[in-house]
Formats: sequence, structure tokens, C-alpha cells
Amino acid sequence: MAPETESTEGRNATNSLDYSTREAEKRNQFYHLDEKDEDILRALQQNARLTNKELAAKIHLSTTPTFERVKRLERLGYIQQYTAILNASKLNKGFTVFCSVKLRRLSAELAEAFTNMVRQVPEVTECYNISGSFDYLLRIQSPDMKYYQQFLLKVIGRHENVASLESTFVMEEIKHEYSVSV
Repeated sequence: MAPETESTEGRNATNSLDYSTREAEKRNQFYHLDEKDEDILRALQQNARLTNKELAAKIHLSTTPTFERVKRLERLGYIQQYTAILNASKLNKGFTVFCSVKLRRLSAELAEAFTNMVRQVPEVTECYNISGSFDYLLRIQSPDMKYYQQFLLKVIGRHENVASLESTFVMEEIKHEYSVSV
């Protein structure tokens, strides 16, 4: 079955979407995603390497409106980037640790200094400012326990505002989704 093009009614809806998109951009707010937008997001999360033609066929829309919708979703920040997901074990970075970090004192300057340091460290693949008894949760990829021990001593532990650390070692990864439910 050939992809359907948008009808006059669909084009009018697209024109109103363009207006609402511009208004949303001006106010820096979300705009309402319709079913086709959601189909695009789901399809690209499954395979970001789809060509525009393949994507259009998958969502049953012609190529030009599909292209325009993807560009709009990128411009509005719904699509932040396209990336390849690498196998950490094959790259000798399969030892995963979640490290909870407590800072000695919390202030905007000290938090910024810590997060700037974390952003520069390639072993830290995720960092979250969290509530509770710790201030940050780091996901760290390393080759093994010995490497991680040295990493703590020479990198994280050297930051002057780190008060305490707690490490949780991943024994088996059960589920790791990169997608967001749409």
C-alpha cells in the first residue's frame, strides 16, 4: 500500500500546526503532538537510520510533510540528537557502577564545580542531581573493579567537596531502554 499524502484537511491541520508551533516556540512551551508526530518519534527511536522515504512509508505520509515534521520535532527539542548505541562489554567498559555522591556543602558554586568536573570525565556516562541522603547519582562504565577503585581515588575522590561515596555494582543488566514512552 502506497503512503497516503495529506488531504486538504490534513494540509490545513499542518498549517495550524505551523502556527501553533511558532507560538509554542515564542513561549518556549510544548506544543500538542498529533498521532503522526508520535509515530515519527516511535519509529526513529527504533531505528534512527531510517531514510526520510522509509520513515514516510512507515507512518503512511508523503516525504515532504514527513521531512517537515521531523525538522519541527528537532527544532522544538523533542528530538535532541541521533546516536549509535555501543556495546560496552566489547569495548572493555562493561563493568557498570552506580556511585552515589554526597557533597560536604551545597551551594550553587560548589555544585557547579562538581558537575563541570563530572561532565569532563568520560567514564561517567550519566549524572543525576537527586534527593535523599546523597546529592548525585553517577553511572560509571569501567573495565573492572581495580580500574574503578583507581578511578574513585584519582578522579572522584580528589574533588575537594566530596564528603562521601557509596558504590552499587551491577551484577546483571535486566533492562536498559534508551527510548521514552510515546
